[in-house]
Amino acid sequence: MTGAGGVPVAGMLLIDKPAGWTSHDCVAVLRKLFPRGTKVGHTGTLDPLATGLLVALIGPCTKLQARLQGMDKTYSGTIRLGVKTDTGDITGKTVEEKALPALDLARLKAECAALVGTVDAPAPAYSAVKHQGRPLYEYARKGLEVPVKARQSVVHSWEALSWDAPELTHRLSCESGTYVRTLAEVLGDKLGCGGTVSTLRRESVGPFLLADALPLDGIRALPAAELAQRLLASLPVLEKALKAKP
Repeated sequence: MTGAGGVPVAGMLLIDKPAGWTSHDCVAVLRKLFPRGTKVGHTGTLDPLATGLLVALIGPCTKLQARLQGMDKTYSGTIRLGVKTDTGDITGKTVEEKALPALDLARLKAECAALVGTVDAPAPAYSAVKHQGRPLYEYARKGLEVPVKARQSVVHSWEALSWDAPELTHRLSCESGTYVRTLAEVLGDKLGCGGTVSTLRRESVGPFLLADALPLDGIRALPAAELAQRLLASLPVLEKALKAKP
């Protein structure tokens, strides 16, 4: 498949996803930049609340999706302590509020560090984890009892950066499949007050960095020739990432 000037429409685009957008929304915008029928996909969903790195695959490179999934990820953001919501983030309905215990940054650093390793916790009710072929969020949205689906999260590092009650600023490195919403709740439960994600930003996916991404509007504003050149330049980067992946 070729675009303007016969340049092949294939490659990768690193997007800085805006808040309030689903990953599917971003893909829909990208499709409009290419000839009809061009496939566009991504290597891992970001919640609407989250911003940051979305790795988009274009044309024949969408076939690489399965091989590029499973890469480690890095996030930064804030966790609001003293509250629980039904979604695990502040976009949800508050289901519990508790007074904060005496907390300081030193204790929060220690509690985050203690969760490095394998963490066992159920998947969030509002997640795409499936039960009998249906994602859990379908059960939750219909008011049905949400099946408990056990999940293992692997945390490589978790650092508390600052504390301005009730907001904890943190940075987290983890394996693919980890729900930061779940970890926020686990941390809140350990502290005895509950916790929920208030902001979240994905900084990296494997070797791909947010620093190399463009905002969605920036991608949309690129001249066709520059967009094609960006795709061509991404091909050796993709090849290197695939060779490095175990």
